Formats: sequence, structure tokens, C-alpha cells
Amino acid sequence: MRRRLKANDEQASFALSPPGSSASALPDEKLLEIHRRLCLIFGCPIAYFRALDPLSELVSSLLSHRTRNAASGAAFRALRTRWGEDWAAVRDADPAEVEAVIAGVTWPEQKAPRIQAILRRITELRGELSLDFLTEMTVPEARAWLQGLPGVGPKTSAAVMSFSSLRRPALPVDSHHHRVAVRTGLIPPSVAVGPSHTVLEARLPPEWTAQQIYDHHEVMMLHGQRVCFYRNPACERCVLLELCPEGQGRMAGGPPPQDSRG
Repeated sequence: MRRRLKANDEQASFALSPPGSSASALPDEKLLEIHRRLCLIFGCPIAYFRALDPLSELVSSLLSHRTRNAASGAAFRALRTRWGEDWAAVRDADPAEVEAVIAGVTWPEQKAPRIQAILRRITELRGELSLDFLTEMTVPEARAWLQGLPGVGPKTSAAVMSFSSLRRPALPVDSHHHRVAVRTGLIPPSVAVGPSHTVLEARLPPEWTAQQIYDHHEVMMLHGQRVCFYRNPACERCVLLELCPEGQGRMAGGPPPQDSRG
């Protein structure tokens, strides 16, 4: 990490207003302060880690579900090695061969036929295998179109919009991002990863650019990976401790909430 903030650096803690309170209409100071502190640690703006075309990003995102980045990346490269950039060839291949090529991901027996089904559906709807037309849509329209495909949810649609060469403002929420949001009180523990996309996006400043939204996801994810672990989070070196009800409880020796450790 670039540098640690001291626990008392510049800011006091922020109180979280209960959901539905009148404060929800005010600028989201807690989210902004979390973002500010994490950007000081990880450095913002953060360089985009790739610039795949939107169709390739869709396939990559589907491979990544419940799979470590190294394994999903290797599976994506294996598809490219076998069929190049010809997604039509992947669409028309023997499902058993596609499954064998992506064997390193979780549930390859489910992901292979799902990816092929999505590629077939795009071909049926558009007459070609391309998602470049999404540039002509608003972000909500494009995400709704993507989520009409079998097996595509809010995380995948946001990833296609944000991570691909489209570079559009959309907030993906992975398990690390979600865990930090729950523990810091940005969302209640009862809000699962899928529904959290809508809740957390609503808390973002409306003027934020695609880069700022991308940065926010990346710093939340990195914090979850490097400090706010699933088990035994490193609260003693967390720059968000003043803002984190669960972290404060852990440091005081109390039991962690049962529904926010995942």
C-alpha cells in the first residue's frame, strides 16, 4: 500500500443515518470520506486494468463468477488461444470442448453452455456477434438489455459498461466491495450483493465520472482483499476504523455481527 493514514488523520467519524431517513437526500459524506481515505492509500485515479471490447468483457465477466482472478484470466486466455477472437467459433463449438478449455474456473460444466447460450441469443437478437451497439444507448438502457440475456445480472452488466472499452459510468459490486460496504454501514447486512448495486449506486454523487465510479469500486475491492478480510479482518491497521461500526466492535472485543462476515 502507498501509505497508511493515522487513525485521527483530518476527520472525525461520521454517523450513519438509518435507511429511509431525511438525511438520505443530503450529500453522502460517509461514502465520500471512505472513498477519500481509500484513494489516499491505493491512489486515484486508478489505471483501467484492461480495455476489452464489450463482448469479450462479457465473456470474461461470466468466467469470473465465484472464481479467483488468476483462474478466470487463465480460462479467458485459453479460449483466445483455442479460438482466437472468433466468438462465433466458441458459440458453435462442441460444449464439451469449451468446458475442457475453461476447466480451471468454478462450475465449468455450467459456464460453458451458458456462455454459448448467451452468444447464440446475441446473434438471434442482433444478427451478429457484437455489443458495440451499446454505445448508442444510455447506461440504464444498455444494462437492462444485457440483463435480459440468460444468466446476466447487475454485476456483469456493470462490469461490461465500466471495465470494457465502453468506459461508461456503472458500479460493479463484488463480494469484497460488498463486505466493506456492509461492515462500514453503507448498506444493511440484509442487502445481498445483487440488490446492493442499486442501493450503493444511489449513494454515489450524480456528477461522478466513469473514472471516479471505477476508482470507487477498485478501492473498495482492494481494501476488502488486503485489509477487510472475510475472516479475521485487520481492523488494527484499517484507515476506515473510525467509520466502521463492526470494526470498532471487534476492536472492543465484542462478537462480530453474524450476518456481515461474508
